Amino acid sequence: MTDKSEKQQLTDRVVALVEAAKKAGADASDAVVVRGYSKSVSVRLGKVENTEASESDDMSLRVFVGKRVASVSAPANADPMPLAERAVSMAKASPEDPYQGLAERGRLARSIADLDAIMDDFSSGQRGSLRLACTSSALTGRLPELLAKFAGKYPGIEIAISEMGAAKALLSLDEGQADIAIVSDNYDFSRFEIRPFEDERVWVLVPPEHELAASIEPRRSVNFDAVIPHAIVGIHHAGSLDRLLSEAAEKLGHPLNEALRVESFPALVRMVEAGFGIGFLRSTSLHLLAGTDLVCAPLAEPWAMRKLLVARRKSSPLSAAMKSFVSLAAETYLPSA
Repeated sequence: MTDKSEKQQLTDRVVALVEAAKKAGADASDAVVVRGYSKSVSVRLGKVENTEASESDDMSLRVFVGKRVASVSAPANADPMPLAERAVSMAKASPEDPYQGLAERGRLARSIADLDAIMDDFSSGQRGSLRLACTSSALTGRLPELLAKFAGKYPGIEIAISEMGAAKALLSLDEGQADIAIVSDNYDFSRFEIRPFEDERVWVLVPPEHELAASIEPRRSVNFDAVIPHAIVGIHHAGSLDRLLSEAAEKLGHPLNEALRVESFPALVRMVEAGFGIGFLRSTSLHLLAGTDLVCAPLAEPWAMRKLLVARRKSSPLSAAMKSFVSLAAETYLPSA
């Protein structure tokens, strides 16, 4: 809309609506007025048959009576008082909602210039939101420090973190419940854009009294076929580490000999300490061995060297917040030697 007098008329309609709501008994209210334009062209046998153009002004009013709320709409030329009275009556008859209410005064934009400044912040990545779906390995690796750096650099971006298995994290991307997933690399990523996030290796851990302990030297790799005959403590059925170990065991023709199964890495460490069997951890979780006397060593096979990946759905738009996080992750990624 370019005509200032028309714009002022619409603004006056909004003001009149809010004032009418106050007179009708509303504790608070807000109003919106919209001018719409439409054009249509009909073509028949390759020739323009008809053209139409229309415009309309519509307004809506939302009123709050305590924690009760109601909304009404009408053409912009409607009498504001009857509209406000109807909205207040509807609100009084509606159930209370403890979460209803207007935003705090200080958080409201008060001019077009305010809105422009806010949108500039969002488009530049200084404000926004970032929803991460992460595996336990990601959260026990370098991700916490990276997020702290990201939060310090972009304090206006709200971060939401959900811990879950890799398959569920990728499903969250598909369903639009997460913006970015950080997962292991042994999944189908054909519909995702991926980048390396962190390198990790699978390690075996055994109790000091176990027969394997004498043959395991710190930082010296051990072959998977040398440890697989022993009873193991399994971890999270169908999780990425479980799938990786099961596939490797199947190729050797020696299924995993599980004494029991747990759902978390801290529980696995405790069960191995108690002597239920050997266990396997990713290098990002080795800090869990602090304070224990467990013996550990990396697996020698190439398949045991894996990557955590940053994944996002290819068809999803890349927000400024997502772009900032992906860039920071790439800048700080250090490949294994």
